[in-house]
Amino acid sequence: MTSPTIKQVHNQAVSRSFSLRLNRALPMMTRRLAAVVLEVSLVTASAVIPYSIGEYAKDHSPAEPVPINPVVAATEEAIAKTLAYPRARLNRQVAPLTNLFWCGAIVMPITIVSWQLYQLGKTGQTTPKQWLKLRVVTPMGTPPGLIRAVWREAVGRWGLPLGTAYLLWRYTGAFPDFGILLGLAGVMLLIEHGSGWIHSRRRAFHDRMAGTYVVNASQGLASGSFNGWQTGRDHSVTLEFDNGWHQRSETSTHDQPNHPSVTTIVLTSQSSSRQAPHLWGWMRRHPGATLLILSFTGMASVLGTFVGTQVYIQRQANWREVNQQNNEVFLALVKQLSSTSATALEERQGAILALARLDDPRAVPFLVDLLGQENTPSLIDTLQQALVSKGGEALPPLQRLNQALQNDRDTLARRGTPGEQQLVALRQRATNRAIAKILTIYSSELHDADLSRTDLSQMDTRSVQFTLVLDNLDLAGLNFRSAILTGGSFQNSRFYGAGADQRWGTFDDWIADLSGAELKEADLTGANLNNVLMARTNLIRAILNRANLADSYLIGANFSSAQLIGADLTRAVLENASLTGANLGEVKASLVNLHGGSLGQVSAVGGDFSFADLTQSNWQGADLSGANFSHAKLQDADLSSTKLVKANLSQAQLQNAKLQNTNLSEVDLRGANLTGTDFLGAMFATAVPVKSDQFITQPPSAASGARVQGVNFARAKNLDTNQLQYICNHGGRHPECP
Repeated sequence: MTSPTIKQVHNQAVSRSFSLRLNRALPMMTRRLAAVVLEVSLVTASAVIPYSIGEYAKDHSPAEPVPINPVVAATEEAIAKTLAYPRARLNRQVAPLTNLFWCGAIVMPITIVSWQLYQLGKTGQTTPKQWLKLRVVTPMGTPPGLIRAVWREAVGRWGLPLGTAYLLWRYTGAFPDFGILLGLAGVMLLIEHGSGWIHSRRRAFHDRMAGTYVVNASQGLASGSFNGWQTGRDHSVTLEFDNGWHQRSETSTHDQPNHPSVTTIVLTSQSSSRQAPHLWGWMRRHPGATLLILSFTGMASVLGTFVGTQVYIQRQANWREVNQQNNEVFLALVKQLSSTSATALEERQGAILALARLDDPRAVPFLVDLLGQENTPSLIDTLQQALVSKGGEALPPLQRLNQALQNDRDTLARRGTPGEQQLVALRQRATNRAIAKILTIYSSELHDADLSRTDLSQMDTRSVQFTLVLDNLDLAGLNFRSAILTGGSFQNSRFYGAGADQRWGTFDDWIADLSGAELKEADLTGANLNNVLMARTNLIRAILNRANLADSYLIGANFSSAQLIGADLTRAVLENASLTGANLGEVKASLVNLHGGSLGQVSAVGGDFSFADLTQSNWQGADLSGANFSHAKLQDADLSSTKLVKANLSQAQLQNAKLQNTNLSEVDLRGANLTGTDFLGAMFATAVPVKSDQFITQPPSAASGARVQGVNFARAKNLDTNQLQYICNHGGRHPECP
């Protein structure tokens, strides 16, 4: 009869035999690599899938865009700041479904990572490790615990390699090339995970750092102790033990094999026999030196404390003395400025200029308040000069005074006397001039100045004139949100610049904000508005010839009757913008987003709109001669009564577009998608007069007609007999063609 011990040994042998077959089929290092790939793929998929769905919803959802979720916006900004992603390309308004799925793209990876770490700490296995029969254990054979698991994964496996790659990228000149960062990260992760190949027990750096081992889960390790585990190699590593063999007894059967039996387990400690020296032992062996060191240390501490205290007391006394002197001077100047006698005018002017030179935080607010109350024109001009000398620190109070004076002007315009209106206008002109001069003199130091809702519009009355002139200046980073800049001149000025790192296209770039600003009739000729925020900005009759508006954010902007000759609108976002009557001659608008834009009566002769998104845009009555619309999206666009002579519409998407009464002479339609396109009254060719002074014409030639070779007109709408005849005669395709 077989004993229980023999059965247990037999079961263990079967289990070990199955594990051995699994190891031979798939080695340990291969399974560990597969587990890493599966773990990364699981987390990546949990973020990429909802993000991709949200991105698709953003581009295709018919719902009205809403502001991006604050949590998503903060996450997006943090990632952009870390990876130096340009701030101007961040999302601001998205579809409601996009907000939902992008929130999921944040929550799901965090949830999965947290659950996997919890599993790893409690059981030693993540889900992929369970699939591949792997387990992470401590030297005692127990699960690593949550703290050790976090240390192993967050610091050892990912933190150190990715952190090292990021530091090398950020501070070795490779910044901001994102491709180099990916390459460095891959190399560092490969080195870290490949470190197990060169270790005798196939332990990677993160395992040695956390004090863990990766073993076969099928071994069934006991909690608290174990006699061996599988390392990176295919053999067991065991603790030291002495064993013996049972001698076969006389009564044993001949066919019964001998079984090994452990008689003694010896656990050896390899700690050093020589203890490291410590401070207390050294002090006991050297009492004299210890006493001398302590004495000198005590004397130095007392002397240092005394000297430091005296220096601090003297500095405080000097500070109080300087503050008292400044306070006395400030009060004396304020008292002098309070004088209202006619003979004190020159003294008051001197006091104003002296107050501007005083290093006192109360000086600027006092001067600004005085400007808002002063009645003497000469003193108003003196206050303006004094505030200009204070530089950028005077802008915030001047902005508030500007808004207050504008409110006063609006109030007095209804029920004020001419004298009161004139006085407020003088104060406002002085305020506006001070702001303009500060921007002119200190422009390179004011990249974060806030001038939102400031009224710097043109003033033209009988005795008060003001025109904002900020030509050839660095205005990058300024906040002009909802400011009134009507009639201002900004020729060749820069509203976009490299940030503190002096590298273009990174997160800290200085980008001006002109959203909602009034720039009616402003002169922005040659201005650099690249990446600038200009949503809902009013640019009616503005001059933007040769201006750089590439990558700018212009949703809902109004360019009606504006001059944009030779302007660069590459990749600009102009959704629902109005360009009615604008001059877009030779404009560079490749990849521009003009979805839902109003472009009626525009002149875009020779403009480049290749690959542009012009879906649902309205071009009625426009002159688009020679324009390039190759590969453009023109679905549901209204091109009725337009002049498209010599335009390039090859490979364009014209589904359901309206080309009614359009002149299509010499237009290239090859490769265009004309499903549902309305050609009612469209002219494919123009008859040419025989002589310039005669009305006799000859039939249109192929050279003067539209290029329709191979174009499928089968699903086009409202094609008349003459149009079909031209299509069939010139290589077009239609069911009625022979």
